[in-house]
Amino acid sequence: MCMDIVVKKLPQSRAEIHITLTWDEWKQEIDHAAEHMAKDVKIPGFRPGKVPRDVLEKRYGKETLLMEAAEHAVSHAYVRALEQEKINAIGQPEVKLETVKEGEPLIYAITTAVMPEVKLAEWKRAVKEANAAHAKKMAVLAVEPKEIEDELNRLATMRAKFVTVARKAQLEDSVEVDFEVKQDGVVIEGGKSEKHPLVLGKGVFIPGFEEGIVGMQEGEEKTMTLAFPKDYHATHLAGKPAEFAVKLRLVQERQIPAIDDEFAKSLGSFETLEAFKKTLAEGILEEKKNKGKEEGRTAILDVLVSKATIEFPEILVAEEINRMTQEFQSQVEMMGIPFEQYLEHTKKSLEDLRKDWDEQAKKRLSAGIILEKLADEDEIEIDSKEVEEAMNQTLQYYKRIKDAEKNIDLERLYASTRGRLRNEKVFEMLEKL
Repeated sequence: MCMDIVVKKLPQSRAEIHITLTWDEWKQEIDHAAEHMAKDVKIPGFRPGKVPRDVLEKRYGKETLLMEAAEHAVSHAYVRALEQEKINAIGQPEVKLETVKEGEPLIYAITTAVMPEVKLAEWKRAVKEANAAHAKKMAVLAVEPKEIEDELNRLATMRAKFVTVARKAQLEDSVEVDFEVKQDGVVIEGGKSEKHPLVLGKGVFIPGFEEGIVGMQEGEEKTMTLAFPKDYHATHLAGKPAEFAVKLRLVQERQIPAIDDEFAKSLGSFETLEAFKKTLAEGILEEKKNKGKEEGRTAILDVLVSKATIEFPEILVAEEINRMTQEFQSQVEMMGIPFEQYLEHTKKSLEDLRKDWDEQAKKRLSAGIILEKLADEDEIEIDSKEVEEAMNQTLQYYKRIKDAEKNIDLERLYASTRGRLRNEKVFEMLEKL
């Protein structure tokens, strides 16, 4: 395709691409457009695909034919121009047709956002300093006796059993209650339950309810007047009093196993508690090292971002905020909270969240762009076999989740896996500075 291309850089990481297509090339596009139109139209007296050009123009108008040809020409030439000029375009381009006539070149301009350039100033010294500070911190990593003790207590608490007891209910007891909640003598919606399980002190019910059960015995009944919190999710109940009629059916106390050799044996192939403590300490230390490694890399990224000058196109930031919004919404809904309810509770709109995330989005983008720049400069490449091996590990995980594998975009997975492995090699390079 014979064409003249002039690229003009614009503010905010945009580019204006002026393209001039010669009449010979432009004429071919018009002829192709006419052929396509002839295939798609049905005109009495003519076989499909055999409608003469002059009949098409008379039926639809020459302008329609030219615009159809221009659309195809712009699409083809734009892709070629991006490749030729090595332009990394993003988002939907804007097209302005300047000359669309027979016998003359096709002239048009395309404005598009492009991946921003990044300038890094005196970053190596700063990264070296960050590495030195991190190494000093990692050198004194240790596991304190209290950390082992706390983990043992946590594991013992997880293996606790609830045993029925004939005494007054206490905090941390597990109880079963019948309850009925009334306002003005009428049971409220969802305000009645039988044999309802409850651990006292967890704060699951409104303030005062669990505290009111403490001191009750099995079979005892009680009526309490309590007020719903002012920020209660059901707005028609918020801040209003109600009567809570409660009957205690069952009291169970939590019995935590003794932390001894028998407890250690129950956790695996450990003969003694001391043997388990040793393994536990090794695990805690390894976890600290992994956490420290992530902290070190975060420190490196913070340094690089602080040394970078990047002019972001609005569309790139908007797309990143969209991703962050989707991620956050999924996290909220995984906790069983409708996203709209979350927004109502926090008294924030979706637009408020997007504004709050603007700087964070730019920081995330900066980190990704910087790592890609350093990978290019260091000519870091990942062998396709290595990417495929890592992909297979990911796919093995998804095979355990019903129907999850069917929804995987393999091309996207390949790209993300390659990017992750490439970033890993960049970090390894940076950590050696």
